[in-house]
Amino acid sequence: MAASDKLVGTLGRANALHLLRRATFGFTDADVKRFADFTVDQAMTELFSQPSEIELPIDLATGETWLNSSATGSNSEQKDLTDYFIIWHLEQMRKSGTNVSERLTYFYHTHLPVSKDIVQSSEMLYYQNALYRQFAFGSFKDLFKHICMDNAMLIYLDNATNDVSSPNENFAREMFELYSIGRGPQVTEGDYTNYTEDDIKAATRILTGYAVDDSFQTINADTGLPTGKLRTTQSEGQTVANRHDAGEKVFSARFDNVTIAPDELVGNYATEASTHKEFDDLMEMIFAKDETARFITRKLYRHFVYYKIDATVESNVIEPIATQFKAADYDMSVVVKALLSSVHFYDVDDAVVDNNVRGSIIKSPIELIMGTLNLFNVTFPSDLTELYETVYKDGIFDFIERQGLNFYKPFEVAGYPAYHQYPIYSRNWITPHSLAYRYQFAELVLNGVNRQGENLGIRIDVLDWVENSGTIGDPANAETLVDTLLELLLPFELANERRNFFLTDIFLDGLYTSAWTMEWNNYLTEPAQYKTTVEARLKVLLNAIMQSPEYQLY
Repeated sequence: MAASDKLVGTLGRANALHLLRRATFGFTDADVKRFADFTVDQAMTELFSQPSEIELPIDLATGETWLNSSATGSNSEQKDLTDYFIIWHLEQMRKSGTNVSERLTYFYHTHLPVSKDIVQSSEMLYYQNALYRQFAFGSFKDLFKHICMDNAMLIYLDNATNDVSSPNENFAREMFELYSIGRGPQVTEGDYTNYTEDDIKAATRILTGYAVDDSFQTINADTGLPTGKLRTTQSEGQTVANRHDAGEKVFSARFDNVTIAPDELVGNYATEASTHKEFDDLMEMIFAKDETARFITRKLYRHFVYYKIDATVESNVIEPIATQFKAADYDMSVVVKALLSSVHFYDVDDAVVDNNVRGSIIKSPIELIMGTLNLFNVTFPSDLTELYETVYKDGIFDFIERQGLNFYKPFEVAGYPAYHQYPIYSRNWITPHSLAYRYQFAELVLNGVNRQGENLGIRIDVLDWVENSGTIGDPANAETLVDTLLELLLPFELANERRNFFLTDIFLDGLYTSAWTMEWNNYLTEPAQYKTTVEARLKVLLNAIMQSPEYQLY
């Protein structure tokens, strides 16, 4: 059995749980039951179904979207608009259900990041996010072409200042090293296996002459979204790129000594059409390389599967799936489906336990928070002011940041360390500081307060969930209740000693299981008298599970 082979048969609960943990931002027990009866093909059909239409983000000061708006007087400050956009993005994650599109949109943001502090435009952040969402199931190659000309990216990595008279190599360097083909081991000075310093210089010259369009009037015909623009002027009755380097650009043997040059000049300038063709030729040159497909496949593997890629994984998983990816013209649905359908993903490709995928990744703060809230069907307020100001700005924003993710403010151009920093990757999420706030989150959300002790606007009503959600088959049975919670909340089956710790030491507090049965039945008979006692025991149990090391994993 090859590691990249597709899993045969229905998923069952354990595999359904594993898939939903990795492919969504939260699920319910009803989702698990449905997916358990699916084959992997049926599961992929649902995960990759067309997502629902989404509403545009709004400005609370006006009640209308700030996108494409000429109104400025009543709008909120730019900082507030940026916060509102980020809240809107988090809400799309929370409400995405069993569709993988938001996971892929988030992957794009972690792989091709920008910082809100550098871009300083809520509209540019939104349009970039819209681009990622549009290409969630599309071609990564096509997305990459668009992201090179995206207004936010032009600002973030300085390509808007890349001019024929003063070349700026920043974007071209990161384009090769971080976002497309990767460096590879250094061979000699200036030669990084997959490209050279001379290739960076040549690509920089091709990328000269582009500018930010902060009026958002330049619309890409293929995406329908605002984009950057080429600096042009008129010469001899034609449109020419007057700030673009019109000379020949010769690449190294790493790219087969390709020469790229404008195919039409007017005087000393490249025409607009020939400048765009140079850019297309550069993209085709990069994506024609097998290593580009492998590099992106590795990034997806670390995001969805496991951070360790040894020689066996490289040859048995990365290479065959990257070959499919490239043959499909970089179709993201092909590569992600292959990863999430493989026997390797479900740990049935070999009998070795040291390389198991389940429970091998530490949850990001977003995954921890959204997954918890969705599992327990937490009701969010419909009033947008309460939702944005109370639930998010005074609560979830703070939770996410203190747990180690400064969302839309990555520390470096490579993005957030947990997704790229060798060798520890997701272990970057755990520090003494961030772990303490992960544990505190459990207490806060169970009590419905923020860190200041103020109303959070949301709360896990664990008693109502146990009694009415239909998840717990027999709430009066302590073992059934504990085992169901452990199955839903933890990524792998616990050893008996650990399982009994949660059952006997935590939940029953040393008493017999019959004691809980009596308490529960008393509650059903006289809820007003016994509600406080029963709810307190459930909160103690859930708090202990959510504060366990195992709950940080998925």
